[in-house]
Amino acid sequence: MPAPQAAMMQQLAKLKFSSFGIALPTDWEEPSGDPDAQQYFDAFEPSERVAVPPIVPPGLFVAASVNKYHCDTAQEISDKFTAYIDGICGAICSAWAQWQSAATLVGVIINAVTAAGGQVVGPPLGPLIMASAPKATPQELKYSTAVANAISTAWLSYTATIKVPGLPWYPMFAAVPSPVAPPTPNIPCPVVALSPGGGSLLMANAIKGQMQGLLGDPAALHHEKLFEALAGALEQVFQLWEKSTMVTNVLGTGPVPTFAPPYVPVGPVVMGVGNMTPGGFV
Repeated sequence: MPAPQAAMMQQLAKLKFSSFGIALPTDWEEPSGDPDAQQYFDAFEPSERVAVPPIVPPGLFVAASVNKYHCDTAQEISDKFTAYIDGICGAICSAWAQWQSAATLVGVIINAVTAAGGQVVGPPLGPLIMASAPKATPQELKYSTAVANAISTAWLSYTATIKVPGLPWYPMFAAVPSPVAPPTPNIPCPVVALSPGGGSLLMANAIKGQMQGLLGDPAALHHEKLFEALAGALEQVFQLWEKSTMVTNVLGTGPVPTFAPPYVPVGPVVMGVGNMTPGGFV
């Protein structure tokens, strides 16, 4: 499977964020006392007292009242957060695609039909995300840096768990009629088979906590909900990706030490090695 599509992650993140129903302005209460209520009422023109609030979705925030200024504020902030979510999700998916096209699985040990071990080598996600992440304002830069570094760290930890757990990838290597087995691709299998528990490192709660810690600004407006929405969307697209993406083109070869024709015309590969060509995660 290719890297997750930006449109999917964007939609998941925005649906999650809008589900929080955050009202703007926050902590607003209609004036309850008669003098206050009348003063509030007299402060606005009739056209300003009642307006159409932003719809959820696509508005990520709701207006605290039908007052025009409340509705305008909710719409303006919704537009800004929508643009940010679209931008950062697009950057994450673009970086993911670049990683997938460059990453390899190397150092797989082969004995007869069985492959084991190996490690994934690929570029760090952080710089790839930051290359196209929103950073037009200081606040956007702070948010994007926290998001990129949290995902990059978690992804590095996750890929370190990817190892071949003794799979019958090379059936032809049980009886090879030559002193060295020719380069042969593995039998494809899903990524999740190589890291059955590693996906926990990309669970929403863990990623959200890392983003908050890296931001280091508890007063940043709506950052907790923003990070929760992004982390939740990341977890969903990751779970689909790891089950659908196949490990292919791990080219195996190795010596056949028992090959001694005509008495022993075939033999198994012993201590062979397998290395993936770039782009083998498909």
